[in-house]
Formats: sequence, structure tokens, C-alpha cells
Amino acid sequence: MASVPSLASSVNQRVADALASALPEAGGADPLLRRSDRADFQANGILALAKKAKANPRELATTVVEGIPTGELIQEIEVSGPGFLNITVADRAIISTLAARAADDRLGVPLNASAGTTVIDYAQPNVAKEMHVGHLRSAVIGAAMVEILEFTGEKVVRRHHIGDWGTQFGMLIQYLLEHPHELDHKSGDGDEQASGEEAMSNLNRLYKASRALFDSDEEFKTRARARVVDLQAGEPETLALWQRFVDESKIYFYSVFNKLDMDIQDSDVVGESGYNDMLVETCKLLEESGVAVRSNGALCVFFEDVKGPDGNPTPLIVQKSDGGFGYAATDLSAIRDRVTNLGATELIYVVDARQSLHFKMVFETARRAGWLNDGVKAVQLAFGTVLGKDGKPFKTREGETVRLVDLLDEAIERASAVVREKAQDLTEAEIAERGAQVGIGAVKYADLSTSAARDYKFDLDQMVSLNGDTSVYLQYAYARIQSILRKAGDARPVAHPEVALAPTERALGLHLDGFGELIAEAAAEHAPHKLAAYLYQLASLYTSFYSECPVLKADTAEQVENRLFLCELTARTLSKGMSLLGIRTPEKL
Repeated sequence: MASVPSLASSVNQRVADALASALPEAGGADPLLRRSDRADFQANGILALAKKAKANPRELATTVVEGIPTGELIQEIEVSGPGFLNITVADRAIISTLAARAADDRLGVPLNASAGTTVIDYAQPNVAKEMHVGHLRSAVIGAAMVEILEFTGEKVVRRHHIGDWGTQFGMLIQYLLEHPHELDHKSGDGDEQASGEEAMSNLNRLYKASRALFDSDEEFKTRARARVVDLQAGEPETLALWQRFVDESKIYFYSVFNKLDMDIQDSDVVGESGYNDMLVETCKLLEESGVAVRSNGALCVFFEDVKGPDGNPTPLIVQKSDGGFGYAATDLSAIRDRVTNLGATELIYVVDARQSLHFKMVFETARRAGWLNDGVKAVQLAFGTVLGKDGKPFKTREGETVRLVDLLDEAIERASAVVREKAQDLTEAEIAERGAQVGIGAVKYADLSTSAARDYKFDLDQMVSLNGDTSVYLQYAYARIQSILRKAGDARPVAHPEVALAPTERALGLHLDGFGELIAEAAAEHAPHKLAAYLYQLASLYTSFYSECPVLKADTAEQVENRLFLCELTARTLSKGMSLLGIRTPEKL
């Protein structure tokens, strides 16, 4: 089905046509239509146009109004103040437009005709290390952007750039070779698979033991460093043990992502090691083109506007003086791969804001090399820090980094208590299922309802509250609608454009109609928090409608059907919007 024009776009077009007729030289000018508390919409663009044409703005506005017919679309239009237009749309137009949206599986949301291919780099844990609260935002924000962009018609390629390479693996592998009995685990070769927690517990123990030996034994340190060379050279036994670490870690990663209700495919996991074969060529291309130069033996890229504390230029080091490669070489190789082999037109990196300088230099280097150009853009969707209630970086009472799995388990436990308290006809199994959906939804929503660039406080008490801007409030609004629809008996949701609307019905209907434009804005601006804000306002408007407009006890059968129609479309919009944020909407709570 074709997309459904919103009421705002239809009204905007009517005003633009009348404006072009009244002031021909203003043809194509934007009337600057926006929602208003004085009417449904207000057009503010006439003042600036009148000033430019040296005309009286109020007289021009009056002429524009005379050229706009009222009836099916616009109920009333008046000139306000120095030349604003206050516009009220007809009840019939609201319900007719919503009926067209309801007839479409996509709720009338258009597909982007100019969509390209976006590669999103998100959820980047490190092999042989536990995931902590710092990994939460990249995973949650990235997953939401994947869903939003795919819904608009973009081809999205997921990339999980895990930390699976570097000097620490020489230390780990050498230790395991010398202490082969240390890595006790259930193998996946026909025996019972180790759980995610067991896999990480083994790796964590091994890492601590090898680190202690590395720091205390110089001879072991020398052997470990030599093992790094073997790893980089692809020595079979070393490579096999490295693969074992990666496989064990993936068991753990996937268990955490599964708890986060996120789908991570093995083919999407392309870690630092995935670009090894490109590193030498990347450096060669940069040096031959003059983008990078040798400085004290290292291959560097310099920038006029990037200086260190001493005032001297701070370079991006692509290759170290000892021949080793840093993060820059891997990141630049990844850009080459994503543009050349994956056909990316946009690269989005969902990475901590503290790495902004690194990515600024990497992107500029790629532009100078010609890998990024007018047809390919790269952006860092930088995110802030998760803070505790005290406003400081989130830590345990002992000052340790909070394990992500512990945080998620506690959220599920708190949410289950809330569900149990409110549950009327749920079994224990259903309470457990809903508790997980509500708890994980609460964690995701708290993150996504905050602008990515801002820090936010992690407060589980607030997150699982039934009141305020929380996912639980949205989930209960959805469940309440489902309860009404179940109780409707023979009454069915049917749109009745001829039925007059109460003020809260109008407000709800106009907000529902703005879903498509909001999705386009959230996609273009990489702003999932705008979708969260839209959904919270939708639930709030529905609550007002519900409290003021009896649904099943409305005055006429047509009014009952029309209000059931508004309920059903609200539920579908809530469900779709929440799913784009990666949050479940249970039928019962």
C-alpha cells in the first residue's frame, strides 16, 4: 500500500498553494507549519515572506486565508497576531486519515525512496573479558537504530567489532600452553555445552592468573610477547588456542545478549582480527598517497586542529615504530572493507563519547585517502556515561565496575515483583516471562529515552515505576487497551468519520497521525530518544482519552466502534514503536 500523507503535510500543501497564489514570487516557500496549543496547527512563515516582499504581513495572511477552502480537510482557519495562521482540521479528516493508516500493515509510514546501505558498528565486547555496564549503551542504542533504519527501508549491515586481537592474547595463550589443565570447561564436542557464565568464569580465572604471572615473571613476559608474534604470523597451534578463547567468549556474549532480548548473528561478529590481512595494504596506501608520513619510525597522520597539552600536533598513529599496528589501522581497514566490499553509503559507529577524538581523526584520514566522500559519510553516534544515583560513574559498593549480567538480573527481579503485585490472572510462569519483558524493557527505555550524548542516572526504582516516563507505563497502557478490546464482545473497532470527536479524542488522533513523520526524523537524526518521547506522549494522551471518554459505554454504537478504533490504532502504534526500540509489549500485565 502507498504511504498515507499526514494531516500536517496535507494542510501544509494547502497553505503553500494559497501562499503561492497570493504572492507568486514566494512559490515553493515553506509556510512553517507546526502543532499549536491555540489550534491544531499554526503557520508562521508568512511574516518572514511578507517582510522580504515588503508587504503587510496581516494583509498577506488575510489574502492567503481567502484562498483556502474549508470543509473536508480544514474546519477553520483564522489570522492571529501580526500574521500567524491558526488552523483547525475537521474531525472527519482526522478519522479518515487514521482509517487509511489502520488499513496498512506499516501504519502508513512511507519507505525512504533514497535509502542506501548503512553499516552500524555497535555492541563491541572484548574477548576473555566480562561485559560490564559500559557495554549497555552501545548495544541498546545500536540495536534500536538498526530497527528504525530498517523500518524506513534502509539496507542495514550489522557489525560487532569485538576486541579479539592484541598483546593480551599472547599472555593468555602462553599461560594455557604452560598450564593446559587450567581451562576446565564443558566442550561443545558432543558433551553438554558450557553455559555463558561458566565460559566466562573459566576465562576470567585464566586471565587473572596469566596477568599475575605476566606482571611478576620477566621470563614469562618475554615468552608471552614472543607468542604475540606467533599469533600475528598465524602459527597453527597458537591460532587454534586463540580461536578457543574467541569461541568460549562468544558463548558468554550470546548469553548476555539473549538476556538483553537482542538477536546477534555469528555472521555479524567481525572483530579486530577480521581486518588483519588488510593492515599492511592500508598503511601502504596511506603512505604512498602522502596522507600518512613516517615520524620517528612510526606511520602517522597529522592534523592542524589536533594538538596535545604541550601545544604540539597530536598525530593519529597508524603503525608503531616497532612495526605493530594500533586501533587506527584496524578502524581504517574496516572503513575500506565496509565501503568497498559492503557498498556502504553511511557508516554509524555507536561508541563512547570519550573516543570522539580518535574517530574524528580516523574519519578525516579516510576522507583524505578518498575512502569517504560525498557519496559515503561516517558518523559517530557518541553516547554518554551511565551514572549511579549519586551522579558519579556507576560502580559497585566496592568500587568495581558493575557486571552487565548482574544489573540485568536485578532489573528482572524488581520488575517481577511489580508484575506479581499487579497480576490478577497470571500463572507463575507468566509472571516470570512478563517480569523479564518488563525488566529488560525498563533498562532499555531508560537508556533510549535519554539523548545518546547525555549521561544518565541508572535508578532501577524509577525504571520499573508505573508512573512517569518509563517503559512500564507504556506497557501498561498497551495491556489496558488489550483488556478493553477483549471485553468489547460483539462491538468491533470501526472508523466513523461522521462522528464528532471530544477534545481528548482529537489530541490522540492528531498525535497518532504524526507517527510516520516522527520515524523519518528519528532515522535521519539517529535519535531513538525522539521515538521514546513520542511513545510516552502517545501513552499520556491515551490515558487522558481513557479517563474522559467512556469506550464500551459510549452514547451510541457508532461512538463505541469509533473509540475502539482509536484504542486499537493506539495499541498498534505503541507496539510497533516499542518493537523498534527493542521492547516487548505483553498482552496482559
